[in-house]
Amino acid sequence: MIINILAAGGTAAAENQFGLQQALKEGGIISQSVFTILVVMSVVSFYILFSKLFEQQKIINQAKRVRSQFWNSTSLREGSAKLEKNSAYKQLVDDGLAAQEQHSKLTDPIEAHDWLHGSLARSEAAINSKLGGGLAFLATVGATSPFIGLFGTVVGIYRALIKIGASGDPSIDKVAGPVGEALIMTALGLVVAVPAVLAYNWLQRRNKSISEDLSAFSNDVLGFLASNGAVRPSIGATTTTAKAPVKPTTATTTAGQTGGVQTRP
Repeated sequence: MIINILAAGGTAAAENQFGLQQALKEGGIISQSVFTILVVMSVVSFYILFSKLFEQQKIINQAKRVRSQFWNSTSLREGSAKLEKNSAYKQLVDDGLAAQEQHSKLTDPIEAHDWLHGSLARSEAAINSKLGGGLAFLATVGATSPFIGLFGTVVGIYRALIKIGASGDPSIDKVAGPVGEALIMTALGLVVAVPAVLAYNWLQRRNKSISEDLSAFSNDVLGFLASNGAVRPSIGATTTTAKAPVKPTTATTTAGQTGGVQTRP
């Protein structure tokens, strides 16, 4: 009996002509090319997603170490030595120190604040540009992959209808299969587009948060350089001075009462 069941299942599988493979066969070289393009888009999109998440998390961890260690140093050079070699925050500090040294060599007079601010802004923009690398591809995939899938569907339906017309059998069982298979391309386009759009929005939001932290740190470095170390952010939690509790005083009334209790004359 088991042999009969397995044989029946194998026969049904052999008779099933509807699926992705059949859709690619019905669409021809165009549908196969569209399928390949969508697969490549999906693979690259997930690669960008995970690589950017790793890169962002690395900078977030660097920010935690900056808050806990950097501003305990007596100078920016000492603090920079505590940071990782390829740290984004180390790049800001080193660029600020280099700009301070370059200002003394300028022959055209310019305010030190403007020169330092411009140098730190350029360094910050370079870091943000690197963080944003690859996001344009995610946006492109999210915007175009549904239309690429739709193109494959249109071509697949066209070829299926031509084939049905040539056979002279326009019955529903001959039309529904090839047309339904061609619609798989539209579904594949949506499957590729939705994760790409979600990844783009998520990575953009994380980049914005990182950019805000970098901008705040850049301002702190600028204040430190412009004041020769006199201005630096506060370290640690702020403590509030506790006030001593006020003891309640007993009010004595002229009517010979204290706190509502009769007193002896």
